[in-house]
Amino acid sequence: MQLDFDLRGGPRVADAQPPAVGPVVLSVGALTRKVRELIESGVGEVWVEGEVSNLRRQASGHVYFTLKDATSQVACVLFAGQAAQLRGMKFADGAQIQVFGQVTVYEARGNYQIIVRQVQERGAGALQAKFEELKRRLADEGIFRPERKRPLPRFPGRIGVVTSPTGAAIRDFLNVLHRRQKGIGVVIFPVRVQGKGAAAEIAEAIRLLGNPAELGMEPVDVIVVTRGGGSLEDLWEFNEEAVARAIAASPVPVVSAVGHEIDFTISDFAADVRAPTPSAAAEILSADAGELLEHLGHFSSRLRHSVASRLDAARAQVVGFRRTALFSEPRRILQQSRQDVDRLSDDIHRGAGDWVRARRLHVERSAGTLSSHSPTKQISLALAGLVQFQTAMRQCSENRLANARSGIGRHSAVLAALSPSAALARGYTMTHAADGTLLRSANVVASGQTITTKFADGTVCSVVD
Repeated sequence: MQLDFDLRGGPRVADAQPPAVGPVVLSVGALTRKVRELIESGVGEVWVEGEVSNLRRQASGHVYFTLKDATSQVACVLFAGQAAQLRGMKFADGAQIQVFGQVTVYEARGNYQIIVRQVQERGAGALQAKFEELKRRLADEGIFRPERKRPLPRFPGRIGVVTSPTGAAIRDFLNVLHRRQKGIGVVIFPVRVQGKGAAAEIAEAIRLLGNPAELGMEPVDVIVVTRGGGSLEDLWEFNEEAVARAIAASPVPVVSAVGHEIDFTISDFAADVRAPTPSAAAEILSADAGELLEHLGHFSSRLRHSVASRLDAARAQVVGFRRTALFSEPRRILQQSRQDVDRLSDDIHRGAGDWVRARRLHVERSAGTLSSHSPTKQISLALAGLVQFQTAMRQCSENRLANARSGIGRHSAVLAALSPSAALARGYTMTHAADGTLLRSANVVASGQTITTKFADGTVCSVVD
């Protein structure tokens, strides 16, 4: 039998000539290593999904299992360092999961296997991405804003519960609620909490409980949306947008108690309060009867003590009143009060007369003061002073004007005496060159130059010889 694969590295060529030397003989270990290298380089890291079987947990913390489907199976190993990611996950024989890891060969047995790096429930990756996208979109709309959260009633009288009537969640809720506080009315609105169409039922139940007139029932004080724990797929109906919007639009406060403490759903973020479990929701909405009775006893004791103290004070006050003269001798007190009234009346009349006389004297003095400071008299004095001031100003102006005229006459006589015309009239002359320049010396005159001589009564032109 001739193999079609060359163990030294590749497929044989159909027409290749057989080697001249003998065949290459490999050990089992060498063959296994070569197969492992081919698988690791040719396949590498992959995502694989299937059903868990033959699950074994070792004391070392390693987890061994087989991943199978209808046609094949593959061995898987999850080492202790990565096994911690299985906490809170439904991981047992029969579970449908997806794994990511390195495809290799376990050389000791020659079996190929997957060294698992990550594990998630089948479909969880797509669902988780859908969950995060819806959560982000609703958060951007403001549905999860803390300021829109409403406070729960301190002592609710009626509670509407949206859940499956046959599930463990409603039993846990009712047991805790009625153990802590009896007398709270509970209206159970039965819905499916899992499967196709359950989200629409849950949203419609929330809407109807918020509008009880449509059902012809009394209103509820708070709505609880609840179910027990499960996988992400089991709880997915509480991650639907319709449920979140119904919770946000409810006129009644809503408590979301879906799954276990580690489970979070979109309804938890949209609700006014999230309870980690159905039992926790019952504890939130109910008051402990023992604590209430203890508080009532304390308040009753304080009230009795306060009332007793006030009664004692009132009794002491009554005793004090009885010891006063008003109660022991009312007639004498009344007569004395009448005398006091008469005395006060006389004092008032006498004081009023003195006050009126004093006011009248003050008015008379004020009238005299006003008369001495009459505006008419002050105006007359001011007018007389103004006339005197005008007369003085007029006299001063006339004196200054006469002095100015006398000074102008003296200055005019001086100017007349110093005038060139006066000098000409006395026989002096002024000689100018042809350009009008005044000639002051004979040395500046040249022969043949035309000059002009000015006399008092005219001018004479001449030529220098």
